[in-house]
Amino acid sequence: MPKRKDLNSILIIGSGPIIIGQACEFDYSGSQALRSLREDGIETILINSNPATIMTDPTMADHVYLKPLTTKSIIEILKKHPNIDAVLPTMGGQTALNLCIEADDKGIWEDFGVKIIGVDIDAINITEDREKFRELMLKIGIGMPPQASATSFLKGKEIAQEFGFPLVIRASFTLGGAGAAIVHDPAEFDDMLSYGLEVSPIHEVMIDKALMGWKEYELELLRDKNDNVVIICTIENMDPMGIHTGDSITVAPAMTLSDRTFQRMRDMAIHMMRSIGDFAGGCNVQFAVSPDEKEDIIAIEINPRVSRSSALASKATGYPIAKIAAKLAIGYTLDELDNQITKSTSALFEPTLDYVIVKIPRWNFDKFEGSDRTLGLQMKSVGEVMGIGRSFQEALHKATQSLEIKRNGLGADGKGYKDYETIIEKLRVPSWDRVFVIYDAIQLGIPLKRIHEITKIDMWFLKQYEELHFLEMEISKYTIESLPKALLLEAKQKGFADRQIAHMLDCWESEVHSKRMDLNINRVYKLVDTCAAEFKAVTPYYYSTFEEEIETPDGERYVANDSVVTNKKKVVVLGSGPNRIGQGIEFDYCCVHGVLAAAECGYETIMINCNPETVSTDFDTADKLYFEPVFWEHIYDIILHEKPEGVIVQLGGQTALKLAEKLDKYGINIIGTSFQSLDLAEDRGSFSTLLKDNNIPYPRFGVAETADEALDLAEELKFPLLVRPSYVLGGQGMKIVINKEELEAHVVDLLRKIPNNKLLLDHYLDGAIEAEADAICDGEDVYIIGIMEHIEPCGIHSGDSNATLPPFNLGEFVMQQIKDHTKKIALALNTVGLINIQFAVKDDIVYIIEANPRASRTVPFIAKAYKEPYVNYATKVMLGDKKVKDFDFKPHLDGYAIKQPVFSFNKFPNVNKNLGPEMKSTGESILFIDSLKDDEFYNLYSRRKMYLSK
Repeated sequence: MPKRKDLNSILIIGSGPIIIGQACEFDYSGSQALRSLREDGIETILINSNPATIMTDPTMADHVYLKPLTTKSIIEILKKHPNIDAVLPTMGGQTALNLCIEADDKGIWEDFGVKIIGVDIDAINITEDREKFRELMLKIGIGMPPQASATSFLKGKEIAQEFGFPLVIRASFTLGGAGAAIVHDPAEFDDMLSYGLEVSPIHEVMIDKALMGWKEYELELLRDKNDNVVIICTIENMDPMGIHTGDSITVAPAMTLSDRTFQRMRDMAIHMMRSIGDFAGGCNVQFAVSPDEKEDIIAIEINPRVSRSSALASKATGYPIAKIAAKLAIGYTLDELDNQITKSTSALFEPTLDYVIVKIPRWNFDKFEGSDRTLGLQMKSVGEVMGIGRSFQEALHKATQSLEIKRNGLGADGKGYKDYETIIEKLRVPSWDRVFVIYDAIQLGIPLKRIHEITKIDMWFLKQYEELHFLEMEISKYTIESLPKALLLEAKQKGFADRQIAHMLDCWESEVHSKRMDLNINRVYKLVDTCAAEFKAVTPYYYSTFEEEIETPDGERYVANDSVVTNKKKVVVLGSGPNRIGQGIEFDYCCVHGVLAAAECGYETIMINCNPETVSTDFDTADKLYFEPVFWEHIYDIILHEKPEGVIVQLGGQTALKLAEKLDKYGINIIGTSFQSLDLAEDRGSFSTLLKDNNIPYPRFGVAETADEALDLAEELKFPLLVRPSYVLGGQGMKIVINKEELEAHVVDLLRKIPNNKLLLDHYLDGAIEAEADAICDGEDVYIIGIMEHIEPCGIHSGDSNATLPPFNLGEFVMQQIKDHTKKIALALNTVGLINIQFAVKDDIVYIIEANPRASRTVPFIAKAYKEPYVNYATKVMLGDKKVKDFDFKPHLDGYAIKQPVFSFNKFPNVNKNLGPEMKSTGESILFIDSLKDDEFYNLYSRRKMYLSK
């Protein structure tokens, strides 16, 4: 039982829909916290409005409330559960903290006798109120930058006059750096001051003297009620001060910090945590360090909750911060708890890393045309990847290979910049691709001193880049036949992909792979064990690397490999990689359920993914976790090592699906729907033939590969036209065009961005209603799990539409067509598993827009709305363990459920917010209504055509 006898029932507040600055790391931390509390027999009540998360699964908490995150909802829940003893608000990001503070201000916790655990309100107020925080830091002797707070425009102007430029403006009580900016001149200052005062809930900003070029560090701490403190991880930002940590490339452990300064920083972090309040839980502290010999340390901020960085730190170290933080919140002390990875050491034992991790953010600027792509104090990334390697170079390469932006790593792929002026400008203005541009600059011969002078990135990192460049130059002197073993091994140890080495040697990737096999240069797998192999780890959490052979006294040569292959039947589930618009947390939900279902069917489950924010990369979700890029070379080596029965690709979104062709080509079994069927659905010509043969209507269309062909097709198809590239997700590059000029401009632009792509031109059914269906098929029977009608008209991407389950406005005749078409298409495509089909309804005729024989964005939403584990069922069908008729389907929904998209336009103030066929939403929430007379439904319906952009 927990050490506090007074806590038997706890309310946890979730983080709501995914927005930029608050993503699925809180699904991970919330899920861990719930599991942690339930282990102690505590009743858990959860409020969260996001249907796409594992956290809101009915199995995660005793009571799950998919309700709006408002004090009204909190009161409803507290009335229904008068036995709730405490609220834990630290697992749901800033959203949960803000809601907890609002409820406290209104006296709600006091009225219902609910204690706040894991943090105290005073600690939040001190850390969020920049003036109070500054006063406290100065009082306890912690350095702060010259700064002052302003609650009016006039006061702000006075401060600017006193400090001089450049300045940093930060808005109080905001998330993801909202309202923060670096300003270099008075004109810019006025605008940003007004904006900061406006977005701050208390209309206050802190104005700092900008510490440009200083180095930035983060420490993750945990403290218990006895005041024991452990530092779980020290993270160094490769980017200097001035770029939000969520947009920075970060490295752990810290690389360029002297031990003396590190010890000072540790002491300061512990002193800060102890001074802000008496609470047990997690804390994140950020520091700036001067880039000279003095290494002055200045405190930037402290967050008394689990954060984006604590999810990263958990995955980097293997230490489950949120799980332990939840235990501390209910009264345990660190010395009473086990380390979850070793099970033989204490949670008071600080993790030690014998490897390096590199996190790189993933941006989606292409979705926000005209957006300011400069990186600064406001976070703009939508996801992130993490690479683990034996060296910084290997980890950096693995992280860049994980991004899925058509790069094979740093350089050596023919895609770098070669123009001096362009490179200098890109170094000067921090942007999403600067990690690659540094390599281009070195290749062009720009001196490291110059690069350092412009970027202020520490010389140690730049020298690491330079070494990679020298190695590439050396390898390029050889051919595949003459390349020495030592040089090939060095290239692999430094993270170069086979594809990159092939580019250097002017040969095929497969030739490099074959040469590696012949020379016995094979990947070996190492454990993430929290203790640098000092104690035995029991949790199989691996990363790959390359090592020299070891020779035993009797002459046997081998390479040490921690990953022992069992004789059990195995299945690999490919994860969905970094979050991005069009492919978010909902695919991680599907992957996790796929893993759990495969385990129920008696398989050893193997997860491959590189996203540190997710539940799928938790160390105990699958039997074996390979924290590796979802990148062909890495996957193929794992498959050769593990020899699974097959690979599940239809749960990991487009990331996993794109690898189906390679898997098929190499004779690896794809579990569920075959590659041929997946390809048939993507190939518009073949798919239309299938529809024609089955007498199913579809909009008139054509395929073009040049602008001329597109213009000829337009004559035949007639405007308006929907133009889209093939093999993309989230409507990337889709647009409705209404004349020849628009058509030509868009086609030329698309072919420039995606060369050699086939473009699909459809006659756009203006004014049609859009609907979609998800179904499970076993090759013989089809069960439709849900049919949704979109409130917005056809032409707005399904991910940006309000989808209503069940439909509210489709007659029996139309519904029957949807059911018939769904069943026919699922069987004609030989679907085994899930399928999503989208329809346009015009004049009572149902046309097919597209079919995707895979898990879709809407499956978790339908599962939550109907309270049925559909991904579990579909996975068992894919594995051949069950047939559709073996399940007892009992969907239950009173009234309607609406999937509501959520946007992050506030990060891009000057961007056109009109919606169209290209998806722009970053997340979603679920809204339950009893009837169509509900005011919320009426509001949505009355605005349905407002945003349609052609």
